[in-house]
Amino acid sequence: MTSLDHGKFSRITTTFHSLLGLDVFLLFFTGYAVAFNAELWWLLELMGGNAGVLAIHRAAGFGLIALTGFWVPYMLLSSTNGADISELLPDLKDDPAAFIQDVKFALGRADERHPSARQFAGYKAEEMPLLSYVGKGVIAIFTVELLLLMISGLLIWQKTWLIQAYSSPSVAVAFVTFHGILGIIMLMGIMFHTFEHGFHPAFYPVEMKAFLPKGMTPEFHGDPDEYDGTGIERLRRKKSWRWATNLFGVMTVVGIISVLMASVTYGGYPVPKTLAFNEGGLLRTIGINIGFIVLFIGLMLSMYGNVLRARYKAQRKAEAEESSAAAADGGQPQDD
Repeated sequence: MTSLDHGKFSRITTTFHSLLGLDVFLLFFTGYAVAFNAELWWLLELMGGNAGVLAIHRAAGFGLIALTGFWVPYMLLSSTNGADISELLPDLKDDPAAFIQDVKFALGRADERHPSARQFAGYKAEEMPLLSYVGKGVIAIFTVELLLLMISGLLIWQKTWLIQAYSSPSVAVAFVTFHGILGIIMLMGIMFHTFEHGFHPAFYPVEMKAFLPKGMTPEFHGDPDEYDGTGIERLRRKKSWRWATNLFGVMTVVGIISVLMASVTYGGYPVPKTLAFNEGGLLRTIGINIGFIVLFIGLMLSMYGNVLRARYKAQRKAEAEESSAAAADGGQPQDD
């Protein structure tokens, strides 16, 4: 750990992130085992066929509703009186300015990124926003997609009622298509999200700020002025980073393209059905399975982040007990 690994989130937020990630991965594995049953036949059989997969998918869907039903009231009624929510909302003054300055920075027309766009790269925690304008956008899109997925999923589950209410089976088909469009978009986003936060050179193989509460990170242990640096000077890239990033990057691109093309062939979304083609079945099968390997790696990284959190907590507890024992014996605790 270095002080570059600033904690940004509370204990409940990091726990919610882990549970939400597990639930969303489960929804993807089950939903697309049915949607791409020819390519992911092994995944379908592994979870008990169509009936078993749909049962797990619906259970995970209700789990998503339960998590959301807890999280929204918690954020609104927490002791911060909504202060955390205000940091998630767009800042109409600073966020557009940050975007413009980022474009200039990328073109070499600005010396540094806007303060509202900072994420790491040597800044201390108090010098950085909770979320950059990019992070706010990701959360906004993710929130809207989840809400629409939950609503459309419940309506699909009750498609008989839909058909009766509107006297047309096409309404149910429309909701299935809409649900599929959202799922495809989110699936591609999660693949990229896994790559972005798992294989960045500063954090590979996992970015700990999503798993470690801010009260447990080195940046928050005592007076921040006691740190001479930000921790970035102590970072060393792992030897496996370069080849792992290149390999995973290729897998992510192949997975996204394959899922997109398969969605065209089977459902006509998100690209109009008139553009569908039916060639290259073997390559499509390989590509979709590569995409789901990417998702599986994302699930493993999420679990690994929680393992590292547990190890770090145990290490901190052992150090505290050792320090207490030394103090009780009249000795002085030894610095690492």
